[in-house]
Amino acid sequence: MTQKAMLCPRCRRLIGSDETVCSWCGAQRSSAWWRPAAWTRGGLDGAWLVKAIITVNIIVYAFSILLGMGRGGASGPLAVLSPNQMSLILLGATGTVPIDGYGRFWTLLTANYLHGGILHLVFNLLALRQIAPWVNQEYGPSRMFIIYTLGGIFGYLISYLAGVSFTIGASGAICSLIGALLYYGRSRGGAYGSMVFREVSGWVFSLMLFGFIMPGINNWAHGGGIVGGAILGMLLGYEERNRENASHRLVALLCAGATVGVLGWSAFVAVALRMGH
Repeated sequence: MTQKAMLCPRCRRLIGSDETVCSWCGAQRSSAWWRPAAWTRGGLDGAWLVKAIITVNIIVYAFSILLGMGRGGASGPLAVLSPNQMSLILLGATGTVPIDGYGRFWTLLTANYLHGGILHLVFNLLALRQIAPWVNQEYGPSRMFIIYTLGGIFGYLISYLAGVSFTIGASGAICSLIGALLYYGRSRGGAYGSMVFREVSGWVFSLMLFGFIMPGINNWAHGGGIVGGAILGMLLGYEERNRENASHRLVALLCAGATVGVLGWSAFVAVALRMGH
């Protein structure tokens, strides 16, 4: 059977159909999962990871709708697609009210996966689908997920310190990816780096303009996410200067474990309280 051209499992460059090893890095054409090559950059597929983040956001949104059924909520044509405030609080909305009032500090993470309506969800996921693959290309999938997770937490921490009482949405985490690209463009320099910095700067300007025009936008979380992403991009480094390594993958796994853990715990508590009432 004729084999097809494919991306190298280690360096992600193209391996021709007639090659048995990568001409760039020498890796075998195919690597079993237990071999070291499978745990390099190609071991955690960035496209799969972006789809997983999107899927989790959709599942959490659908669950928030189901949880609030029969409890009332917003009025209007899109009300059926908007979770009520109690559902969002139970599932992990963040801000001064949940944290100071109830000690729910872990909501700094869960709030990144909650959305207040279908348009809120769609806009954020479209932005994520555009930005995350670019960050994955320059930083690798593990560092991309670390930046998304920790940058989102940092954005909501800044929002909390600024006194925002109640807030949700993935935009802070998405802004952290933008911040990482800003750092990358400025740090790399050259024609490509300058192009990245200019384009991403345009996104930042649009975010600022949109945030000041539209009511209800959490500019503190957006700004905090951008700053947090830039700091993380500097600390973690990017592929051209520092290849993804075992420590990056370990931290990414810890972020994934924390995300699954707190989302699962918040869902369990929410269902238990819902059934209790």
